[in-house]
Amino acid sequence: MQKETWRFIQSGSCSPSYNMALDEMILNWQSEKKFPPTVRFYQWAVPTLSVGYFQKAEKEIDMEEVKKREFGFVRRQTGGRGVLHDNELTYSVIVPEDHPEMPKTVTEAYRVISRGILEGFKELGLDAYFSIPESEVERAALKNPRSAVCFDAPSWYEIVVEGRKTAGSAQTRQKGVILQHGSIPLTIDVDELYDLFLFSNEKVKERMKSMFKTKAVAMSELTDKVFTMDDLLRAFEVGFERGLNIELELYTLSEEEEQAVLALAKEKYESDEWNHRR
Repeated sequence: MQKETWRFIQSGSCSPSYNMALDEMILNWQSEKKFPPTVRFYQWAVPTLSVGYFQKAEKEIDMEEVKKREFGFVRRQTGGRGVLHDNELTYSVIVPEDHPEMPKTVTEAYRVISRGILEGFKELGLDAYFSIPESEVERAALKNPRSAVCFDAPSWYEIVVEGRKTAGSAQTRQKGVILQHGSIPLTIDVDELYDLFLFSNEKVKERMKSMFKTKAVAMSELTDKVFTMDDLLRAFEVGFERGLNIELELYTLSEEEEQAVLALAKEKYESDEWNHRR
């Protein structure tokens, strides 16, 4: 049986506002039937803290520290908690809700889309598997997270290696389209990450930081092999093709599409009204 062909966009390193604007524009174009299902890989021109759609940034983020370090800051369309995007491969999958291979529930759609990430880790030789919170305590913890930091604990069908979360994802459904994007970190600087968040006192911060190290892990800590970004790009391209049973066809935005993304980036994702709205 012939595999379905999806678009494949490799954006390279882009500004925080551009990264979020392109994901949103692809969602919009799909809702207008102008764009097919798409897998996108990208990186960040500067280290960037992204916060989830519902996060109260002023209460949870140390904005002075973000500015002092000259990091980017942007609010995502998706939910979830804060992520420091730095030495990582970021992916997005944008696909219509009524696609025949997409389950109706958010959790099951996570499972289907995340097969691509799972197969990418396997392509790199890592023994990855899906997290499945089994106890009532684990499920309750997902509804009431301990901190504002992503990677604090794995959710349903996120990717785990040696018992620790290795990739974090978030999803939204709008205008009949699913957008899932997430981080696959090569390295995580835990001290730097936790300096960007507000805690009631230093003791709480240190305790949360220690717990984080037992729950999350970057790829560099899992193997003696030194992976490059090119290694990740190749492995996860193979992973998504295998995991979603598709073929990826490289696509470059038209000039008109590019201008639309840049306009949304400036109007929305560079504005304080959006980024500090809660």
